[in-house]
Amino acid sequence: MPLFEIVFQGQVKAGVAPEQARQRLGQLFQAGEQQLDILFSGRRIVIKQGLDQASADKYRQAIERAGAICLVEPMGGQTAAAEPPSNAAPAARSATGKVVPRDEYMAAFSDVEAPDFGIAPLGADMQDEYRDFTPLPLDLSALSLAPPGADLEEIKRNEAAVVPSTDHLKLVD
Repeated sequence: MPLFEIVFQGQVKAGVAPEQARQRLGQLFQAGEQQLDILFSGRRIVIKQGLDQASADKYRQAIERAGAICLVEPMGGQTAAAEPPSNAAPAARSATGKVVPRDEYMAAFSDVEAPDFGIAPLGADMQDEYRDFTPLPLDLSALSLAPPGADLEEIKRNEAAVVPSTDHLKLVD
């Protein structure tokens, strides 16, 4: 049985004020201002994952009633299982078929080619190869260790304590 996730990217339905959709989603998810700022940042946010098709459709309908647009995608990040509603704006494409970034923030990442780092298998050793230990040329012959259980307080000085003279002081009634 395939599992799905609910993805939100801060988009609202046509004809719905963003403030109104933000307020409704805040009530729907009982979210504070900081959480709503993250939801409406424009980044891809997975709201819920591990849902069956019926539960995912319920989430999508509730979010759409609030005035926002979300996607239901199969777990693993393949293509969308449920298309956005027909009143949603389609993604802009250039003449070459390449997706045009939605704003200047995303345009900064349009030409980034990141390496595809894999995930190590379970139980794999992630430590780099160990190198042979090379001792440093330090002279430690002047140092010694205290025997186990020894008192390691500050060394007491042999100087006599200076006691001030109080002969000139008197008590008066």
